[in-house]
Amino acid sequence: MITLVRRITAVCALSGLAACGSPETTRAPHPAPSTTVATSPSAGPPTLAPGPAGLTPVFEHGRPETREKTVALTFDADMTADQGTRAARGERFDNPGLVAALRELKVPATVFMTGRWAEEYPGQARAIGRDPLFEVANHSYSHYAFTEDCYGLPTLGEERMRADVERAYAAFRRVGVRDAMPYFRFPGGCYDRRALRALLPAGVTAVQWDVVSGDAFATDARAVAQEVLDGVRPGSVVVLHCTLSAAPTTERVVRRVVPELRAKGFRFVKVSKLIGAAGAVGGRG
Repeated sequence: MITLVRRITAVCALSGLAACGSPETTRAPHPAPSTTVATSPSAGPPTLAPGPAGLTPVFEHGRPETREKTVALTFDADMTADQGTRAARGERFDNPGLVAALRELKVPATVFMTGRWAEEYPGQARAIGRDPLFEVANHSYSHYAFTEDCYGLPTLGEERMRADVERAYAAFRRVGVRDAMPYFRFPGGCYDRRALRALLPAGVTAVQWDVVSGDAFATDARAVAQEVLDGVRPGSVVVLHCTLSAAPTTERVVRRVVPELRAKGFRFVKVSKLIGAAGAVGGRG
């Protein structure tokens, strides 16, 4: 596991695909996730209440001690704001086969989408957003880093952080994504107290993960699948990618992982289900 994580980190540093980061991503210490789950007056999706010192709350996984064996597969639809020319030349930042496989296997999933990706693939974004099997969450508009030294990505200034998140939600609305979730994944998983403070007015819960799949730039689907199978525990959040050019094995990984985890008694859920369940038992994320 450690060797694979180090390899992924090195590749990410060279490529700038920050969201293939791992739980070892360098970031400043952060407060423990909130133990309180809140919903809007209109019974909207569950979110964690602000953490210590009024910081954006962080959710990493559900309660591992719960008897219910649930796991959330999450997919980062990465596309930086300056990659339009690469897409125009035919580089595939989408992965229709993966989405089709999730539908075929009836796997609920959370897609963390950048605003730029939604603009490049509006039809796919709209279809994912309107499919009850999925939920769309925010992965920023630009896919720029929210801290310094995050896999070589350009860095947003603190004054631009909230605007970048809100710009992504605006992009979702323009392409017809309805009811995007109030969940946000930092590009590369890189964040610090400054970033958590800057995003508090956006009202989002930051969602990380406890299982890194290693699908970014991988060529051996079997090895990636085994990494997931070895890492999953009740309440796990798994990070994968919905970007064909950078993660070409992900569909094959899903087709292997899903039946094996189901055979072990796991049930697939969206991130919102894990967050809601964490609050229902008074636990932490």
